[in-house]
Amino acid sequence: MTESAAAPRLRRKGEKPMEGNVKLDRRTVLKSMGAAVALPAIGRGAQAQATETIVIGGSVPLSGRAAETGLNVNNGYLAAQKFFNEQLNGVEIDGKRYKIDVRLFDDASDPARASTLIQRHLDDGVQFFLGSFGSNIVLPTAAIVERAGKPMMQTGGASDQIYTQGYKNIFCMFPRASRQLYNTIEYFKVLQPAPKSIMFAMANDAFSKTLAEGAIAFGKEKGLPINDIVTLPENITDASSLVNQIRSKKPDVLLATTHDQNSLLIARQLISSNVDVPLLYLSLGPQLKSFRDALGGYSEGLYFQQFWDERSPYKDAFFGSAQKFADYYRQHFKRDIAYHTASGAACIVAYVHAMKAANSLDPAKVRDKLATLDVESLYGRIKFTPEGDGDPVHLGSTVGQVLKGTAEVVFPEASRTAAPVFPAPKWAEKRRG
Repeated sequence: MTESAAAPRLRRKGEKPMEGNVKLDRRTVLKSMGAAVALPAIGRGAQAQATETIVIGGSVPLSGRAAETGLNVNNGYLAAQKFFNEQLNGVEIDGKRYKIDVRLFDDASDPARASTLIQRHLDDGVQFFLGSFGSNIVLPTAAIVERAGKPMMQTGGASDQIYTQGYKNIFCMFPRASRQLYNTIEYFKVLQPAPKSIMFAMANDAFSKTLAEGAIAFGKEKGLPINDIVTLPENITDASSLVNQIRSKKPDVLLATTHDQNSLLIARQLISSNVDVPLLYLSLGPQLKSFRDALGGYSEGLYFQQFWDERSPYKDAFFGSAQKFADYYRQHFKRDIAYHTASGAACIVAYVHAMKAANSLDPAKVRDKLATLDVESLYGRIKFTPEGDGDPVHLGSTVGQVLKGTAEVVFPEASRTAAPVFPAPKWAEKRRG
């Protein structure tokens, strides 16, 4: 990710380099001049070299509570930038070639800090934006970008609140939270033996709460025995109360809509208390290799929502396929790949498709092409609802399960990479290996 602009790059005071375990050195910094849409860049003398730059700004949580997934989003953005610039010599728009310049601040998982940083980008003249991770961060930053009339592609904010404000410029690679677990409910419906009792546990944040509420409504519509609903703090420090309720109620299924750190805490306290659940579903966490490594053999059998698998037969006009994207990523980044890595890269792919379709870098024209985008990509078919969230049919989640230490897709059958295991092994069985 070499620098191509004539002006030297200066890091803002207190800001950090952005890569998460990238294999090459690169300074992530802001130019001393304002960040315009297209800035002069040094060519290498060869014909058709990129001579201008498209700046795409944003913030991501590289530190703080959301950093584990924030680093995955960050690396997806940067992997796509690197690929377009180094493998394809940038992108051609209206007869000119441009390098892509992704400029990301560390928002430290703090919505107020993220809002300040996004405003700084706007003050510097940035015209295109990438979102952070976490609906609590995307909610205020999306409002700022919307007011400015600039487009934002993001893969970290799926709370329904984002898509019920009438925004026209905010686009997400995921369906809104209330629509994300439809396949999971369909899976519970066909489980054998059929569950007699389902418990929901939701963290009290915008995304997790809406995710659970949408699934509960759909589950009741399908006639599932949803007997208990537990609300947890946004940041869980002790899951003893939940563990005690599980011990008492003995549900066949526990579906916890929680972010990775909360999910890890719940799993660890269930393990230490030796409280078993035949089907333990943690919406975010088991997808990540770091999560599975933290639990070791205890992660076996855990369920989760899965949006992407590199083995999926997705084709991409630039990378070639999902598998080729994964191969490219591993060549250049040390950090394990995750679905947020792929969806982050797909945000850049979506921008490039929209810019080429608009044949322009006018933000309003690019926004209009994003709104009508319908293309195959490394992440699947990119298509948005009129409100800007991902189409629930084409960008919805599958059901994942940890089997032999690997994150597999077990439902729906058309997407299956392995057969599901239900009921899952008990903690004592996992302890014995």
